[in-house]
Amino acid sequence: MSGHHTPQGSPFAPHTATDTEAMLDAVGVETEAELFDIPDSVRFDGEFGIEPRSERAIRAEVAQTVEKNDDLVELLGRGHYSHYVPSLVDHLSLRSEFLTSYTQYQPEVTQGFLQALFEYQSLLVELTGLGVANCSMYDAATALGEAATLADRLRQTSGTRVLVPEQLADGRREVLANYVGGTDLVVEAYPMDDGNVDVEALGNALDDEAVMVYAENPTVRGCVEESLETVGDLAHDNDALFCLGSDPVSLALLQEPASVGADVVVGAAAVLGLPTSYGMGMGLFATREEYVRQVPGRLVGASTDDTGRRTYTLTLQTREQHIRRERATSNICTNQAWVALRAAIHAASLGPDGLADLATEAVTDAQELADRVTEVVGVKAPVHDRHHVREFVARTDQPAPAVAADLEDEGYAVHVLGEHQIQLNANALAEGEVDEFVDALAEVAR
Repeated sequence: MSGHHTPQGSPFAPHTATDTEAMLDAVGVETEAELFDIPDSVRFDGEFGIEPRSERAIRAEVAQTVEKNDDLVELLGRGHYSHYVPSLVDHLSLRSEFLTSYTQYQPEVTQGFLQALFEYQSLLVELTGLGVANCSMYDAATALGEAATLADRLRQTSGTRVLVPEQLADGRREVLANYVGGTDLVVEAYPMDDGNVDVEALGNALDDEAVMVYAENPTVRGCVEESLETVGDLAHDNDALFCLGSDPVSLALLQEPASVGADVVVGAAAVLGLPTSYGMGMGLFATREEYVRQVPGRLVGASTDDTGRRTYTLTLQTREQHIRRERATSNICTNQAWVALRAAIHAASLGPDGLADLATEAVTDAQELADRVTEVVGVKAPVHDRHHVREFVARTDQPAPAVAADLEDEGYAVHVLGEHQIQLNANALAEGEVDEFVDALAEVAR
């Protein structure tokens, strides 16, 4: 070898100095910096302005910062739940093959991950009774937005109205409105009656301009919806799609969406695999097989290779990154593959019976907490005379904001819904913690 060394770059930046010089000469500049117009106010000057410290000092500072967070038991619910996640989920999903994996574009090297995503899709197909599920969305709100635009694409005649219940999780209607902002669709709310759909009011609100009707089971207030078949019939009688919001745990116990006429099912799938994660979640999206080419996001399909072995690959990718923009169904650019993996592992570890048991506990825990809460002087629960999943609304004689503030001082966070209503998520209390919470509520509710 000669004494002159020519840098060979790296797998991530393979250009040598000679390569770079030739490219700069071709575009008529002398340095890479000339290719960028970066204001002096934000241009890196070579100094971060961060005082060097030892690892030990930094760890101590971070620990002090974290200790400033409130240590509250969160009975917030309304889409944020804390089902116990088995340690198996962490041990498997944190393997580097999964944790550092990028999108599974190369099926020849990602069969394991693709199979896990296929199993996740299969779980949702079984729970919903519908023919196809994608391998996740960002969250329930974006899944609802995609359902509305799917309904708009399928509509064979005119129509612009998307009807949703007046009681929705925070931000869900706003995200839906953003989604339909570039279309002719308009979002309208229909009334609720004692925590369920006001069927008569919905019937009066529907006409041939309706594109989609959205309902939830359980509702945002935890109520089991008792009129799903009627809602589905009303939607279909007006040539509208029926979209149902739910989650994989509840679906293990409640009515199968396909059996009540649901055309699309959306919701929060991160009730499996994740604890409350403050922003990170995962949306589910399932629909009828005849709509498969309208499904947004990614689908994992099963096939066979040239030796006859079962294989998996991404298929029917209809986002604008892959096909012509005018033919794309959605511009959603990713999915929650790692979270879907965790959900699949969690579901597999539970098995069908274990998943149904978890859903049953969500019902019985809510009922038992409501029974205990209503024994407290100055509190009545539940407000709605319905069956509940995980959570319920309670009425307080004292102003609800004051009760919530006093509960926070006692170490508990609850939702305030009105002047005299709070919402409680029984799922947040482990066995043995109910007595302590009831005692704290009795102390502040008098």
